[in-house]
Amino acid sequence: MTVPTTGRRERKKAATRQKIADTALRLFLEHGYDAVGIRDVAAEADVAVTTLFSHFASKEALVFERDDDFEQRLTRAVTDRAPDEPLIPALRREIHALVRHCVADDAAPIWRMIVGSPALREYEESMRLRHAQSLAEALIAAPGLSRSATACRTIARFVIDAYALAREAADPQAAVDEIFEMIEAAWKVAGQTPAGPRNGRSGAGV
Repeated sequence: MTVPTTGRRERKKAATRQKIADTALRLFLEHGYDAVGIRDVAAEADVAVTTLFSHFASKEALVFERDDDFEQRLTRAVTDRAPDEPLIPALRREIHALVRHCVADDAAPIWRMIVGSPALREYEESMRLRHAQSLAEALIAAPGLSRSATACRTIARFVIDAYALAREAADPQAAVDEIFEMIEAAWKVAGQTPAGPRNGRSGAGV
């Protein structure tokens, strides 16, 4: 059967993106994040600088190449749940998966690099804020949750911060469970008070 052209094109784009990200990470770990420039990455990956920027908006984004995937997985945990599936366990499952990825042995050098770079730490913080915003909007828009916009924003921030706290714990997976017990309790309390306006656009940030 003939594979559609659009399918081949998308696979080629994905392969190019992955090649750029893998090349950048290897160079960063070998030579240090600050010592490697965008042109170095493009040359090593054998792509034009413009091609690199068509896949990654900044040098920092090269380190967090799964940023969009994580954000989408969290929002889908809200939007694609089965009608009878509770919300908080669905979110906890995704945070568990993220923490497993972050604390794997091969991820340790990457996190040491991030911790040692002010630019990467700042980018990660802005990334978490963006994820919290997207998750809050998904919660606010989801039917049947009966929580105020403020409650949705608050829980979204708690969920996004959970993995940052858990990955620093002695037992990261146990820490996720402990944190989510508190998140679930907060979510239940929010459901016991009348829900205010669910318009997620009324305030700044999350």
